[in-house]
Amino acid sequence: MGYGNRVQSLVEDGKSMVPPQYVQPPETRPLRGVDNRKNRDDPSPPVIDLRDEGLLQQLGSACREWGAFHVISHGVAVKLLDEMREVGRAFFENSTMDQKLSYACDSSSPASEGYGSRMLVASDDEVLDWRDYFDHHTLPISRRNPLKWPEFPPHYRRVVEEYSDNMNTLAEKLLALISSSLGLAPSCIKDNVGEFYQNITVSYYPPCPQPELTLGLQSHSDFGAITLLIQDDVGGLEVSKNGEWILVNPLTDAIFVILSDQTEIITNGEYKSAEHRAITNAENSRLSIATFHDPAKTMTIKPALEPPKYRPVRYGDYVSSWYTKGPGGRRNLDSLML
Repeated sequence: MGYGNRVQSLVEDGKSMVPPQYVQPPETRPLRGVDNRKNRDDPSPPVIDLRDEGLLQQLGSACREWGAFHVISHGVAVKLLDEMREVGRAFFENSTMDQKLSYACDSSSPASEGYGSRMLVASDDEVLDWRDYFDHHTLPISRRNPLKWPEFPPHYRRVVEEYSDNMNTLAEKLLALISSSLGLAPSCIKDNVGEFYQNITVSYYPPCPQPELTLGLQSHSDFGAITLLIQDDVGGLEVSKNGEWILVNPLTDAIFVILSDQTEIITNGEYKSAEHRAITNAENSRLSIATFHDPAKTMTIKPALEPPKYRPVRYGDYVSSWYTKGPGGRRNLDSLML
């Protein structure tokens, strides 16, 4: 695979115009840039302190109204969050392209581990995202092979392993709290999901010469159970609320929680998965790190509440449908509604 297949290479080659395969159709282009959105008085996803007495009520409100929220007092050392951002950025900015390509993922597989730029692309006709990424398979432990991850900087693999374990613990804690906030047994959602299949995706969004034409990540909802995300201070993540795109302002010490499709099914639609996307900017590169927690593909997911509003679905079939249709901002959940 040549250098030209990576977005970072396009920028380093000094291109002043976005190649046509990255140009979004007019209806999906961002209407305003990051700087304009930062200066607006839009509502923003709530910040929830996990030590607050009214925690369950706050969680319930956030899950109903947003499907996404920041958490603080989350128990993960800020030093570890900083280290994860540091090693992620170092791979993209301090490695040669040949070094990065030595970890290239299998371009014929839509979700293979490694370094790439075309994750979950269903066909060659799809508009491409303005980002490069490194995807790590981290849980169950049987999937975790640090030899497939960068060895530079030297502590990269150690940081990713420690970060993986901390995110796993936090995801379990959050699902228990979310279950409780709905009046369900604390173990309800996690029992329905089963053992976590965890991936950690470091996304790198180079500066874009025409940010008004592109998206760093197309509109979609995540298809697993729960996603935990950290980002740098540049900004670019947006969530959809009432038909409007709302910028998620970066909070260095917080972790951003995104409910995914299987949690919406298990909660019978009481709590919604969050549609989100990433916009680009012309001045600064941006880094985000998303940790996905999904069921095994053999698990059958169904509502835990009566009467059910969604048909049961085998998770592997749901994922296959997502790959076939592509993200496109469409909610694959709609096809399961009764």
